[in-house]
Amino acid sequence: MPLNDTQRGLILHHADRLLSTRAWPKTICPSEIARALSDAELETLNAAAWRDAMDSIRLVLWEKRVAGEVEVMQKGEVVVAESLEDIRGPIRVRKMKDAAQQGIMQ
Repeated sequence: MPLNDTQRGLILHHADRLLSTRAWPKTICPSEIARALSDAELETLNAAAWRDAMDSIRLVLWEKRVAGEVEVMQKGEVVVAESLEDIRGPIRVRKMKDAAQQGIMQ
């Protein structure tokens, strides 16, 4: 079922908060977002427990990847899959290197 703006915003809030605490190249696990959700937030996501929210969280993180905001990682390597459905197993996520770190801006 597609997420509404409230549901997407809730996941983005927690994702952005956690990502802001990790300097590149440190990563977060999507389950950290899920475990940070309150009971009321889980209810908003139609999830009985944090594990039930994982598919929605992975979807929102993939959208951030498509937007160029994060890198999705598996086994320490950036995922090159074309779609979320192509990914099997656990993932981690990190912020993109900013332009200054890449040497693009001086």
